[in-house]
Amino acid sequence: MTTGSAAVATGVTFVWLGMVLAISFLEAPLKFRAPGVTVRIGLGIGRLVFRALNGVEAVLAAAVVTAVAVGGPPAPVAVLTGLAAGLLTVQVAAVRPVLNRRSDRVLAGDESGRSRAHLWYVACEAAKAVVLLALGVTVLTTIT
Repeated sequence: MTTGSAAVATGVTFVWLGMVLAISFLEAPLKFRAPGVTVRIGLGIGRLVFRALNGVEAVLAAAVVTAVAVGGPPAPVAVLTGLAAGLLTVQVAAVRPVLNRRSDRVLAGDESGRSRAHLWYVACEAAKAVVLLALGVTVLTTIT
């Protein structure tokens, strides 16, 4: 990979990773522990926060994909980039719509049962964090 492309890809990848870790694994669980935050309020906040996060992630993913494509990546970098973008796509296109329908029902007063979609989202988020870390480290090793 070219030095410039690798530098951009590395920087953007670690910013993306930092956002995922801060919001998904810190902010999201903590908001429900704050005094006075009900499930309905937490869901309302979560929907706004994750919609914004996923929008920013899409921009960051596009930047990483572009930097990697322009830089002539080695195969491991290309594969990890595709995995990161693919996991984000699965979250936004397949899992979030299910979560949105469930949160619509909860916000309307239906409190029956829990959704497994949340577990799928968390699994994708954890996998994405591991892939982003691996991608950042792998791209760093290509800089000569």
